[in-house]
Amino acid sequence: MSSPHPGEQQGPAQGPAAPTQPLPQTGDSAGGAAPAGGSPYIPFEHYEQQHAAAPFAQQPTAVGAPPTQPPTPAATRRRGPGWLGAGAMTLTAALLAGGIGGVGGAALSDDGGDDGPTIVQRDGDTTQRPDGSIASIAADAVPSVVTVRVRGASGAGTGSGWVYDDKGHVVTNDHVVDAADDGGSVSIELPDGTRHDAEVVGQDSSYDLAVLKVDSDDLEPLTIGSSDDVVVGDEVVAVGSPLGLGSTVTAGIVSALERPVTAGEAGDESFISAIQTDAAINPGNSGGPLLNGEGHVIGVNSAIAQVPGQQQAAGSIGVGFAIPSDVVVRTVDQLIATGKAEHPMIGVSLDRRWTNEGAKVLEDSEADSGDAVVPGGPADDAGVEPGDVITQLDGRRVTDVDQLITRIRAKAVGDKVTLTVRRDGKEQELTMTLEAAKES
Repeated sequence: MSSPHPGEQQGPAQGPAAPTQPLPQTGDSAGGAAPAGGSPYIPFEHYEQQHAAAPFAQQPTAVGAPPTQPPTPAATRRRGPGWLGAGAMTLTAALLAGGIGGVGGAALSDDGGDDGPTIVQRDGDTTQRPDGSIASIAADAVPSVVTVRVRGASGAGTGSGWVYDDKGHVVTNDHVVDAADDGGSVSIELPDGTRHDAEVVGQDSSYDLAVLKVDSDDLEPLTIGSSDDVVVGDEVVAVGSPLGLGSTVTAGIVSALERPVTAGEAGDESFISAIQTDAAINPGNSGGPLLNGEGHVIGVNSAIAQVPGQQQAAGSIGVGFAIPSDVVVRTVDQLIATGKAEHPMIGVSLDRRWTNEGAKVLEDSEADSGDAVVPGGPADDAGVEPGDVITQLDGRRVTDVDQLITRIRAKAVGDKVTLTVRRDGKEQELTMTLEAAKES
């Protein structure tokens, strides 16, 4: 069972991850069993969805509103692209369904051009509140944040989303719309109660992102900022539909950056080098925007942490995670253009049993394919050898497998990276260009 997400309610975080996984490469997991601890994070799944055996706690009933329907069984997640099998991640998170862990995010190349979506700047009505106040940010953003409603063979659920461009594209989490994969339906509900049928034009479980298309001329896009400009301590505002309560606004700060977060089942994980925030996000918030003090989108809320040992995520404990906007834009532009997103890889299989600092490349005898370093891949061309321990990426220390993988996936195909590897007690630097992983 995958870890829960803020937008989709789900069961408890899963236990140890699969033994060995190759670092973003072409195939599935490589040999060399290595126990890994359960993810401390929970992805936000559809808030109304949950495992039948573990019904979600009673939901609050809004005054004047009908009571929330009991949750239905969660849907089976789709298997992600093969590059995921290339390396296990560090933190495990509950996708906006709840949970502590990690969500990994890979960067994709940006498809520009005249035919691409036009991002429109909005001028919000801030006459009654000071510029930069939470109230003024909320007044401007709320009209562009929607409730995503999903129905499928396994039941119904809700999450959040936001208007991406002036062509009717809406961004949400992959785990929010996953239940509609087999003949289900997706719709969005605007803050004024208006509903529109939506088409899923692209999904990527690795980045936990999905793009919807709505036939409407009344949608106003949010302005997108650069997550690269975010610093710890920045004030942020989260908007979404926690517990199905649309147009909910919460605020906090950026607590940390580049948190290695993973969520989901082995072979279908999401990996994010996430923005951590203490702004309250709960099941149902999945897919909603995280805004900076200017009201610009700097992330997509996707997961929350849960206390170790809890059987299910009860809600926010002040530790939430968002997919950085720079990753979102690269990924979403590709999903709009082709329905798929590229995943950067270096082409090695990593040893999950390694407990020392760094990330150890498997020996060939331990790899499922017989090749711990993919022949002709970036790592192979750069001179990486089986048994090498990767200690740094671009001059920054690598503590474990998860951290290395989430950092790689936060980059774009075509980026140049430098690995510091330790071999026979000596360290050396190797430079390579990230390639796109092939889907299995």
